[in-house]
Amino acid sequence: MTTEASVSAPHVEEAVTLADQLVDAWGSWGPNMTPDARCVAFLSDRTGTPQVWIQDVELDGSIPPARLIRLSDDPVVKVRWAADSGWLTCEVATDGGVRTAVWVVRPDGTDARRVAGDAETHAELGPWTRSGHRFVVTFPGTGPGVPTRCFLADPATGRMDPLAEGELIHVLDVSLEERFIVIRDGERGQQYVVVVDRLTDEDFSALPHGATGSTEQALIRPAPEDHSGPVYVYLASDVGLPRRQLIGLPFGPNGWRGEARCLAARDDAELEAIDADDAGRLLLLVWNVAGRSELELMDTATGGRTPITGLPGLVAADPVLSRDGSSVVLGVQGPTRPRELWHLDTTTHAWTRVTSAPPLPKRRLVVPTLETFAGQDGLPLTGWLYRAPSHLKELGPAALWLHGGPEAQERPTFHPEHQALAAAGITVFAPNIRGSSGFGREFVHADDLHGRYEAFADVLAAAQHLVDAGIADPGRIAVTGRSYGGYLTLASLAFSPGVFTAGVDICGMSDLVTFYRDSEPWIAAAAVSKYGHPERDRALLEDISPLASAHLIDAPLLVVHGEHDTNVPLGEAHQIVAALRALDRPVEYLELAGEGHDYRRADSRKRLVRTMVGFLESALDHAVSPAVERLPADETPVGVLE
Repeated sequence: MTTEASVSAPHVEEAVTLADQLVDAWGSWGPNMTPDARCVAFLSDRTGTPQVWIQDVELDGSIPPARLIRLSDDPVVKVRWAADSGWLTCEVATDGGVRTAVWVVRPDGTDARRVAGDAETHAELGPWTRSGHRFVVTFPGTGPGVPTRCFLADPATGRMDPLAEGELIHVLDVSLEERFIVIRDGERGQQYVVVVDRLTDEDFSALPHGATGSTEQALIRPAPEDHSGPVYVYLASDVGLPRRQLIGLPFGPNGWRGEARCLAARDDAELEAIDADDAGRLLLLVWNVAGRSELELMDTATGGRTPITGLPGLVAADPVLSRDGSSVVLGVQGPTRPRELWHLDTTTHAWTRVTSAPPLPKRRLVVPTLETFAGQDGLPLTGWLYRAPSHLKELGPAALWLHGGPEAQERPTFHPEHQALAAAGITVFAPNIRGSSGFGREFVHADDLHGRYEAFADVLAAAQHLVDAGIADPGRIAVTGRSYGGYLTLASLAFSPGVFTAGVDICGMSDLVTFYRDSEPWIAAAAVSKYGHPERDRALLEDISPLASAHLIDAPLLVVHGEHDTNVPLGEAHQIVAALRALDRPVEYLELAGEGHDYRRADSRKRLVRTMVGFLESALDHAVSPAVERLPADETPVGVLE
């Protein structure tokens, strides 16, 4: 059963209209370039569903028309261009769900075909070899004792040759001659990285032996002139480090390995993306500074780093450095502009827009401010505040928005739902509580296992900040979020009744025991380091699962879930809705047909925001709950163990 809340109030109707306009403001993202940097392939939802587009890159300010490469009606989630320009590889969300298939297609749209994966078998697209003749396809393990297997695939014949296998492996890069590969393995936040010499069948730890952490990227390039060995490995990693940094180390034949060393680090930022030219002479570094992006170019011979100014947006993503090092194409966005592609000349540092921009509503959008506050234990926290224009000088309703992950990060990007709620008179506060990425290794692991209780307390601290700062009426604060944020929403309502006036749970877990039982095996296996082991930590998982405390949820709740979600399975929504209805509690349910864990179709996203705005406006406008008092620092939420 699905429901959509009433949107009859005039200001709500205006907010819903704004939301529709912002969802229709399509974006462009995920670029890949030809070797000459004159043509770019990317993803765009300008037809309502993400598909592959190709466009020439003009540096005179003109924007030529983009050409659609249609594979199927399913959303495309990744595209990569072969180094020899002959093929595109694409990752497609089968039926819009979590499981993906790998396709190949010629740049002119011919020879399109699926080479791996379907609705039953999940296949992931990995990197192309630097020669451009083959690419990596990964099949995650489907259960205990079944390893993840990686293959090198030929786009012309579809032949797949075994490359590597392991428990939770991902191939991060393949050297030019396919001799060396970089592999990441391990659970979330407890990963290690090895370099494999395929000629000798030997593997070597790329980082200190026994140390774990998170490694987002690794590149194999020719070694700088002042280093021995034929190849050099660059890693964006926090393994054994306080923050993610640029690590470099040389490798050579016969098992020779040089010393790993830090090449670039910042005390105020984390390295979130790297790329390099084919010669290994120039590196592109993208730093995350409390959610904003900053770029640098690095000369590997001298170690010199040149900051790049003028980034045409607050957040950059998916940077690609051309093979000759002359150009960068990357996605750029901000709170008042959807995702666009821009070109950077690495010599002149001039910026040029690559993709056309969609029409935006004339209404002025909210630019968030970065707020700082403290957790109940004093831990410094931050969050982005979207102040409702109608309540700039008075208390009003507010909603916390809790991101997924937990290792994701709230950033000042384009959020139609935040803008629509602000237009409806509801201030949005999107905090980065402990467990969020972007603030260092210790912070991202602060919510692991029993640290989950402190994460619950951070949500209460975020709500208290809105009260203490004179922003929100304490009796009219909602808690909302998606995925892990949806789980936190349910936990906040169940373990701290009376604090929040309403809640919106979007694809959140209601019971961590059933989540482990029903989720995709490779997702469940990787989550053990964050939530706990489904057997060894059973008591913990039961204690922090909201479903068992559903009888304590007395605030109106909207539950939203995708029909084909197998990351957080659909049953997680059904069981919390059923429990609340059996208790005759106010709960509404919206199921989005044809969607998985991420909602990629414009019609679904419009329906979601429309329902969410109407529900929260009604719940907060008619709230009669008394103002809450500060939760004492030495008191834990209901249901939390000492």
